[in-house]
Amino acid sequence: MIGKIRGIVVEKRTPWVMIELSNGLSYELEAPMSTFYHLPELGKSVALYTHLTVREDAHLLYGFLELRERSLFRLLIRVNGVGPKLALTILSSFDPQAFIACINHGDTGSLTRVPGIGKKTAERLVIEMRDRLSDPFALDMGNEPVFSVGSNPSVISPFSSSVQEALSALVALGYKPQEASKAIAQIDASDLSCEKIIRQVLQKSLA
Repeated sequence: MIGKIRGIVVEKRTPWVMIELSNGLSYELEAPMSTFYHLPELGKSVALYTHLTVREDAHLLYGFLELRERSLFRLLIRVNGVGPKLALTILSSFDPQAFIACINHGDTGSLTRVPGIGKKTAERLVIEMRDRLSDPFALDMGNEPVFSVGSNPSVISPFSSSVQEALSALVALGYKPQEASKAIAQIDASDLSCEKIIRQVLQKSLA
């Protein structure tokens, strides 16, 4: 099992990041937006906690800046009907404290605002995660940053590369193309980076 890697960020393509190790070997990892927002610039060093999923057709590596995020990811993928992709979308939509608050309060309404989570899945998450999180050693929360952003309606230029990258990333997170376009059109995306566009869209969906 690959538990942690340290190396140089050589490529960032939401939600993927490529890390080159000192031996020249590079790993491609998929990360939640909460990790992607805080990645250093290209050419800078980073250390990521990892989780490896082995399938018949691929070995998939997921990366997390915080150990508690990886712990929550591992708890989420144990829930029936929640795979790695949906677990990453949940981590991209909530900071850990907010997600656990939803679970503790049975707030299925907030959970169903996450792309890919219907009423039944939200109810299952509350029931199964509440039991698992009752274990005081299940998750080390620490201090997780909370993002606070505003949003205003605007018209998006179809030629913006940041918008195009954000559209692709949102589709990868579970949005339908039409939903992603509509969501971006409802924020002020002028002069915003891809990461900031995604952050505002996810925050607005939970408002």
